[in-house]
Amino acid sequence: MDIAQIIATRSSDEIVSCDVTMPMRDAVALLASKRIGALPVIQGGMVVGIFSERDVIYRLADEGEICLSRQLGEVMTAPAITVEPSTLVEDALGLMTRRRIRHLPVVDASGAMCGFISIGDLVKSRMDKVENEAEAMRSYIQTA
Repeated sequence: MDIAQIIATRSSDEIVSCDVTMPMRDAVALLASKRIGALPVIQGGMVVGIFSERDVIYRLADEGEICLSRQLGEVMTAPAITVEPSTLVEDALGLMTRRRIRHLPVVDASGAMCGFISIGDLVKSRMDKVENEAEAMRSYIQTA
């Protein structure tokens, strides 16, 4: 299974993102209100970074609350690590494990973001695949 199959039912219009000029305080409020862990940061229509809960923790620990007025372009994790729709789920999981990240922007050949996936999305797709295979095996055994 590839990433394209996971994002096929989602509209790219539903992706919650933010601009590099957004103040960190506003991005934290957006994370909280949407109950999400990360936001792709956009500049000129392209993904230039990720702003996550970890960025909040690290900045607050280093700088205190003064960091909340800084723009995301100054505090985000950059460059963004991305995948393409053709990336296999297993490869994306491996990338996330190696890089110790939990979210990936999905970009098309032109570099435009067409999806945003979390490690939870990938784990769910793997679990669904295992359950389908188990059901197929049970069905086969019952009819043999």
